Amino acid sequence: MNTFTQQYQTAKSNSKKFMKNGQISAYLNALSEMNKYKRLMVAVVSN
Repeated sequence: MNTFTQQYQTAKSNSKKFMKNGQISAYLNALSEMNKYKRLMVAVVSN
């Protein structure tokens, strides 16, 4: 769970950096990565 949280936070900071730089495709990839880790965290908590 702790590693998922760290990976989520890393993806979140990357997404902010990409958006500021105008790298839209990298930004969208980072958002989908955030979504993936968010779902994994929810699955771990529910089990």
